[in-house]
Amino acid sequence: MTDFLQTLILGLMLGGVYALFAGGLTLVFGVMRIVNIAHPAFIFLAAFIAYTLNKNLGLDPLVAVLFNMPIMFVFGMGIYRLLLAKGADSPRYTQMTVLITFGLALMIEGILSFLFTGTIRSVNPPYAVQAIFIGDIFIPRAQLYAGITSLILIGLLALVLRYTRIGYAIRATMQNRAAARTVGVNVERVSTIAFGIGAALAGASGALMSFLFSFFPSGHWEWVALLLSLVVLGGMGQLMGAVVGALSLAVAAAFVSDTLGPTWSPLTFYLSLFVILLIRPQGLFGKKMEAE
Repeated sequence: MTDFLQTLILGLMLGGVYALFAGGLTLVFGVMRIVNIAHPAFIFLAAFIAYTLNKNLGLDPLVAVLFNMPIMFVFGMGIYRLLLAKGADSPRYTQMTVLITFGLALMIEGILSFLFTGTIRSVNPPYAVQAIFIGDIFIPRAQLYAGITSLILIGLLALVLRYTRIGYAIRATMQNRAAARTVGVNVERVSTIAFGIGAALAGASGALMSFLFSFFPSGHWEWVALLLSLVVLGGMGQLMGAVVGALSLAVAAAFVSDTLGPTWSPLTFYLSLFVILLIRPQGLFGKKMEAE
């Protein structure tokens, strides 16, 4: 029973972090139908920003979240206006964004490789090697702090989407882009802000990644399928679905790792992506697309 609870707790804490990782990706798809292959690269870029702030200024990575988010918000808005704003109403826009963001990911990787080389990096605050013990169960402080931070940020995003004017506009655009424009929503402005918010979430994710995982410039490719599996399981464009998918798959991966070994843990995400696309491609919370 102790082993079960220990594995469950570790899976849930990591699942909260994964939910934040996937939150920006699913938001961007929901508003603009952009499949942002570069989202993991955004996270790695933010991780290197947090690493630089820590090495040069001694800034704790949890505090770096407050710096990373506005930096990446502005970066995201600039990227959207520069590369993704044109052709947003094209029926082939989603396919175009896959190619554009794939190229963007390569560009970010090249810049990071030039600046930091291919050396594996990590930030090591004191709590990264500390744990809280409750009887025979231990809770790593790093995962606990990261999980709590992630859930707070996701909760704040949910409140913004539900109770603010920009949130109303974002949700209207997610439901029907043309109808939102008809009732006076500035869809282009909303799309720019939404992409900035997605990048800001990547900024927070990168700060958390900097002390939870090791990272290097080309490592973002390992996260593409993992994040897509979280988003697809919950339903593309569904924030709550991303949270449920992240918690479910993180717990499942934790039990697979405990039973079969950590080598098999990533298979959980890849297998779930394959199965959900085969059985229910719209995801758990997504709506089935009707044939025209």
